[in-house]
Amino acid sequence: MNSKPISSPCDEFQDPLKNYDPKVYCDPLMKALAEEKVTSVQYRPVAAISPQTTIREAVQALSKLKVACLLIEEAGRLVGVFSDRDVLDKVALEYDTLRERPVSEVMTRDPVCVFDSDSSAAALSVMAVCGFRHVPVIDVKHQVVGIVSPQRVTEFLRKQLVK
Repeated sequence: MNSKPISSPCDEFQDPLKNYDPKVYCDPLMKALAEEKVTSVQYRPVAAISPQTTIREAVQALSKLKVACLLIEEAGRLVGVFSDRDVLDKVALEYDTLRERPVSEVMTRDPVCVFDSDSSAAALSVMAVCGFRHVPVIDVKHQVVGIVSPQRVTEFLRKQLVK
């Protein structure tokens, strides 16, 4: 009896990327949007408060920090955002009655966000498709690492165009 091993296609590793040709972009901006991570867009510093912060303190923080959006964190996790839009839509007309209430009552809960490993285009997509001007950036543990704003995106795009 001849005991010759039976060969199988699984015996030899077949590299699926062996014949892979990287994507070629005609436009450096398109390449940057597709291949650069959202962290290539300035995403720090970020201003965060707790859900128990009063609406008065949150509005003061927006003004003092000269920002349009505060992230609401609880135990390091993103639970909401409070923006100038929330002030106009939910607070302005009733400020005197709401000002000592917690910001958690008027914040935008469970905001759409992007991961720090997502492409820069992902943040722009959230802005365009969902209509948000500010997009929180989180890590794989869902901890806040930053925020992308229109000004930061504009600066990122400007840098890509002058390269």
